[in-house]
Amino acid sequence: MQIVADTSVIINGQLLSQIEAGSVRDVQVIIPQAVFDELQSQAANKKEQGFVGLEKIRRLKALAEGHGLEVVIRGSHPSTDDIRLANSGRIDALITDMAKQEDATLYTSDNVQHLVAQAEGVQTVLLRSAPKESDLEFLKYFDKETMSIHLKERQRPLAKRGRPGTFELLEVGDEPLSRESLEMIASQIFDATEATDSSTIEISKTGASVIQHADYRIAITHPPFSDSFEITIVHPIVKMSLEDYDISEKLMERFSDAAEGIVISGAPGSGKSTLASGLANFYHSKKKIVKTFESPRDLQVNPGITQYSKLDGSFDNSADILLLVRPDYTIFDEVRRREDFGTFADLRLTGVGMVGVIHASSPLDAIQRFIGKIELGIIPSVLDTVVFLKDGRIAKVYDLELKVKVPSGMTESDLARPVIEIRDFTDGTLEHEIYTFGEENVIVPVTRRDKKPGLERLAEEKIREIFKRYDPGVIVEILTDNKVRVSANKGCMASIIGRGGSNIGEIERSLGVHIDVVPRDSAGEVVAQAVPFTYSETRGTILLVVGKEYASMHADVMLDDRHVVSKRIGRKGQIKIPRHSGAGRSIADSDSKGEIKLVLRDS
Repeated sequence: MQIVADTSVIINGQLLSQIEAGSVRDVQVIIPQAVFDELQSQAANKKEQGFVGLEKIRRLKALAEGHGLEVVIRGSHPSTDDIRLANSGRIDALITDMAKQEDATLYTSDNVQHLVAQAEGVQTVLLRSAPKESDLEFLKYFDKETMSIHLKERQRPLAKRGRPGTFELLEVGDEPLSRESLEMIASQIFDATEATDSSTIEISKTGASVIQHADYRIAITHPPFSDSFEITIVHPIVKMSLEDYDISEKLMERFSDAAEGIVISGAPGSGKSTLASGLANFYHSKKKIVKTFESPRDLQVNPGITQYSKLDGSFDNSADILLLVRPDYTIFDEVRRREDFGTFADLRLTGVGMVGVIHASSPLDAIQRFIGKIELGIIPSVLDTVVFLKDGRIAKVYDLELKVKVPSGMTESDLARPVIEIRDFTDGTLEHEIYTFGEENVIVPVTRRDKKPGLERLAEEKIREIFKRYDPGVIVEILTDNKVRVSANKGCMASIIGRGGSNIGEIERSLGVHIDVVPRDSAGEVVAQAVPFTYSETRGTILLVVGKEYASMHADVMLDDRHVVSKRIGRKGQIKIPRHSGAGRSIADSDSKGEIKLVLRDS
């Protein structure tokens, strides 16, 4: 009896298992030259599948004599065209042709190969039995609190145990790992990948492979990519819904109704993918069509959510298919490369709700990564909500909005430009602004001064005294060292400016500063507030009592709507005016004390 073994049944070890179990005996095992050349090429390119396959052929030959087998390599070397068309099934066709020519039985673990052979009238056996989970050596390092294990040759195995932000790195073995033991673990993983539909090879490059086995993400590296053989396996330990997060009602409404361009940012291990999975499941529960972009596909999402990987090595190609399936939301896990940012922006501008996951040490860094990759003016159309995670919890949320305005800190109206405002979502505080300065796009923090320096307050008070003769409610604001803005009642502006600007010009020369006079309403300031008080006189003093709650505030004393004097309210809530002073005599000589008003200047 003759059997022909294809690449899949050699790599996953199913043929070897059948021979060791005694199910296959006294046969000639034909390995097509095309299969051998393919494995040799993979091994030469440092791909793990090649090493695994060649090792299985070595073991087949070692078992041959004891099981009555003859293992032979037969056939011609594949041509250049055969190699070029290998992904189109040319190598598989050569294997099927050999089984037909030799009148042999084809052993395969590839269902497509099995069906094609049957269609051509070739006798075939499909060997696909999933290995037992208990056979996978790496599982012994995991428990319910293990986030990841880190296996490296000549080092003791390490495990991260705990939760994001509160984990510990612990040794979980007494002896350093040998290269042979790591190769055995890798071989088991590749066997499981070939035998089960729940395992896929997401990335396979020279010296590195990434496999998704169930909910384990496995990265295998070896020389020349890394200095030694290493296996890192990550496993999610929690599956959280949005209800498990401390999310305010306002933010939940934003997620539900308004947010269409969300970026989830944070450091590695901060819980970004966990929140992204929670959002995906949340939108799915709201009867939305949800898809994901992932490489590798390791988000823990409901079965109704389709997980897409790269199509022909690019998410841009995947986006072409995505638009045809009309999703409501797309979860883009790991927006990292320049083309990823372009794909994210393109999908968002087509109307797809986007949730992107970005590695960043701060929410501002997440926004910064978009600058230069897409046009500055469309950033608020692509991003409207930036969520920053720390230790598995939402630490900061930013809201972005585009406005045309004079940037904070600038005063000239001709400096107005498009400005992206970055506000704290919780209280609406403006924290940063993004705009073009010269030829550069800059992010500028917006600082707020609660109290002005003492000299500045004194200068404002002295300048205010000059303009009170024209408008008792005048507001003075020092913009720079040589520029002042005066906000006055519209009816008083003509008197302040004077004929042809003569009056304001004289004041500017005397003060040595430039003065802008604007209507008070346009400055957006609080109108002066009149407060009740009690009036009394003693032998030498006029006493106005307003209450201790107004202590230390400035107030203007008005008589018949005419400014008389400005005073600071004392600690006891009183204003004392000497009777013999000009203001005191004006008040004391007034026929009607009821025309006296007290107006707060800095309430």
